[in-house]
Amino acid sequence: MMTIYHNPKCRKSREGLEYLKRTEQEFTVVEYLKSPFTREQFREILMKLNRAPFDLVRTQEDLYKERFRGKKFTDEEWITILLENPRLIHRPIIVKGYKAVVGQPPEEIEKLH
Repeated sequence: MMTIYHNPKCRKSREGLEYLKRTEQEFTVVEYLKSPFTREQFREILMKLNRAPFDLVRTQEDLYKERFRGKKFTDEEWITILLENPRLIHRPIIVKGYKAVVGQPPEEIEKLH
């Protein structure tokens, strides 16, 4: 069973969801802006992605450019920033078992098979 952490307003997230639908695999959709990550969930996802928190920051976002660009933060501080500003998180994130990927491009999802 897969879980897709999805933002329906994001074109890339919608593309990832459509890709999953075409694979005919079972999956659950979590709209993470409506059902935010807990700190524990987010840490677990980072571990499954094998990435640092900053790797998930959408640096092209105005919010990032205005408030965070050029500043140094620890991983824990980035986790707090991302949890408080979930629109900054790359999406979609797809989790299956002990692995996860950011579905950009959607073909990245194949790595979970």
